[in-house]
Amino acid sequence: MSYKHGLAAMNLQMSDRVPHMETDAEMNWPLIKKVTGIDVTPSASEQERRKAQMAFCKAWNYDFKPTPFLGKDIFSKMMTNMGHCEYESDSRDYDDEISCPFTDVEDVLNFDPWEVYGEIDTNKAKADFTNHYNTLCKDFPTMINTSGIYVTLITGLTYIFGWEMMLLACGTDAVRFGELTNRYASWIQQYYNALAESDAEYIYSHDDLVWTSGAVFRPDWYRKYVFPNLKKFYDPILESGKKIIYLGDGDYNEFVEDIADLGVHGFFFEPYVNLKHMTETYGKTHIMIGNADTRVLLLGNKDDIYQEVKRCIDLGKNCPGYFMSVSNGIPYNTPIDNALYYYEAYKELSRR
Repeated sequence: MSYKHGLAAMNLQMSDRVPHMETDAEMNWPLIKKVTGIDVTPSASEQERRKAQMAFCKAWNYDFKPTPFLGKDIFSKMMTNMGHCEYESDSRDYDDEISCPFTDVEDVLNFDPWEVYGEIDTNKAKADFTNHYNTLCKDFPTMINTSGIYVTLITGLTYIFGWEMMLLACGTDAVRFGELTNRYASWIQQYYNALAESDAEYIYSHDDLVWTSGAVFRPDWYRKYVFPNLKKFYDPILESGKKIIYLGDGDYNEFVEDIADLGVHGFFFEPYVNLKHMTETYGKTHIMIGNADTRVLLLGNKDDIYQEVKRCIDLGKNCPGYFMSVSNGIPYNTPIDNALYYYEAYKELSRR
């Protein structure tokens, strides 16, 4: 049973195999058809898509499915549209319309989310998080589910201002941009407080603090304006007894210790983070998810894929909380045979 393996890992208990999860593979409709026989497309009804995803997650033995609830829609009154590249198989997510409501740096530095977005209904937010979590548990009962927040801090600011205006504002006046960050943090804290009071047992907290090349801002700026705010977000979650999985894209090696000091229970990371260091330092104390590189599945041969799976499992299998995952996704343009072979390699190597 997948649930018992996921639960064991969440409690840092060894099970007889390395548990497994993926991101976005359950939206890879050609792969879903090949694995389940269910022919579904992105244009199918939500009910049809959900049914196919449930069958796929069960067939691929998902032990955990991290799913946030709160995304960029909360900024609909005022936000930047940065466009989007093609990711889904029918290109429905492609967007070349780019717009920004902020005309100069002062507009950014003077922004007050309390004035623009206002105070939230915390009882409704609490109920929304609870409903989201309970629905996932009902639909995907064989795995550990989450609720959570995607637009935690830096990601939230990125969606509001866009990369160009955000970086220009911080580069112009890092102190005032830090004060703006504090204002945003005080506003999004409302949602974290509601999340702490919800029925969700496992919390997915996403924030892309860095790029693939590392830090976006000076490290001391993060330590003054980012990590103290993240601690405020997480304190009520931790006090409620829930478990927090932190997810950030890119190379956040420089900040792993800062994130661990926040009290999170687990890390979800891409291949840019050093898995050897993570397993040696946090392998007995923290949940760890991912590190396999999607580019190997996209461009490699079977031996490349096998060696990538072996690299991750060799490092992770002695860590009770490690989950195998292609943490930057298995999109629809991944060769189907490569995706299928990846899962076969995982099954072969995952036994402890």
